[in-house]
Amino acid sequence: LIRKKRGVLGKANKTSLAFSVKNLPGALFKALSVFAQRDISLSKIESRPMRGRPWEYVFYVDILRGEDQAARNALHHLGEVADLVKVLGIYPAA
Repeated sequence: LIRKKRGVLGKANKTSLAFSVKNLPGALFKALSVFAQRDISLSKIESRPMRGRPWEYVFYVDILRGEDQAARNALHHLGEVADLVKVLGIYPAA
């Protein structure tokens, strides 16, 4: 499904995002901790290698929250510890 307008669908309770962190000890732990600190559950985490950057990965994550304050705070905090953060979509979970 492709929409022309960006926006949050009604009753949105799931957010898909991508992020990357430096290849340093504890970097992924710090990134995922932003969700644990706010009791936000992850329903999916997947990693894909970054082209031309050995040992660096993009992590694709689904969190079970929509556009609420806890999710916004977590994404803001993630932006402080990650190199890249991109929200792919906010929508109702199936």
